[in-house]
Amino acid sequence: MPKEPGRYRRPLLAAAIALPAMLALLAWRLTPSEPSLYITAPVTRGDLEDTVLANGVLQPVRQVDVGAQVNGQLKSLKVKLGDKVKEGQLLAQIDPVLLENALRQADAAVASGLAQREAKQARLRQARLAWQRQRGLLEQEAASRQEMEAAEADLRALQAELAALDADLAQRRIKAGSARIDLGYTRIVAPMDGEVVALSTLEGQTVVASYQVPTILKLADLDSMTVKAQVSEADVIRIVDRQAVYFTILGEPDRRYHARLRAIQPSPEKINNAVFFNALFDVPNAERKLRIDMTAQVTILLGQARNALLVPLAALGPRDAAGAFAVRVLHPGQRIETRNVRIGMSNNVHAQVLAGLADGERVITGDASAASGQGEP
Repeated sequence: MPKEPGRYRRPLLAAAIALPAMLALLAWRLTPSEPSLYITAPVTRGDLEDTVLANGVLQPVRQVDVGAQVNGQLKSLKVKLGDKVKEGQLLAQIDPVLLENALRQADAAVASGLAQREAKQARLRQARLAWQRQRGLLEQEAASRQEMEAAEADLRALQAELAALDADLAQRRIKAGSARIDLGYTRIVAPMDGEVVALSTLEGQTVVASYQVPTILKLADLDSMTVKAQVSEADVIRIVDRQAVYFTILGEPDRRYHARLRAIQPSPEKINNAVFFNALFDVPNAERKLRIDMTAQVTILLGQARNALLVPLAALGPRDAAGAFAVRVLHPGQRIETRNVRIGMSNNVHAQVLAGLADGERVITGDASAASGQGEP
């Protein structure tokens, strides 16, 4: 059967027509487009915070160093680390033997003083009767004036001795009271409700309270914590009491703990010749995740804007007398338009646009040719 001559010509003709088109399309795609002359960024919407950043340290709101006010051996320790105690609960006992003996001696001295006073009072009564008798005899001219004056002198001397004994007895009673108080100090009790967070002295050790109060243990109320945020002297003038604040801890960086500033300490601290002021705020600690001396990354909120129109700070040009900033907007075809833009709050990256720009517009943040030439020698 003879072959049709046009059967093979049509596919070859179609291929011959399509090949130049495909080559042209491939050449167009491989041809580099004209590079942009500028670095741009879009105007977007988002949340903006004007903040002061600081490092902080966590401390209990209430913490007490429980110490000893008397000398002696720590006979027994009634608590251990982590124990929760109530106010007035016995925490430790110092050996009371020496102080019990001192109290007995003081009480004995008081008893001796009372006995001396009673004897002196008996002599005083006798001297008063003798003086009264001599006075009566003198009125009857049955005794000499000299005898009456001698009886009066004895009476006055005994009255003075009794006054001296009263003063001495008062001193003895004071010593006995002090000895009784010192004996009470051998029982160390909790001054507040809290938790034992540190033990500084162990059973059997001797404490000496001659020059300073030795610490036996530390109690803290961990239900709430205080954060001491170190704010630099450049930022402290921007913060005030009751400002909103939040912080994170190293072990839980995604969780924010919110609070409000309670106070700003007026006296500064110097760290490596830099001046810092402590900003204080409290936060509940019901979960007990916050611990003493933890590091806190603190953020103090000076201002906040939600769903605001944002422009990069690099896009802001000179500021005019009215307070507006010059911003260059890039349109298609490399056309540039310069606008005066009113700006609100800002942080280290973006600024809030109050007027002058629209969402999605591209603003010029730099010159591409200058950026590409930074690494050239």
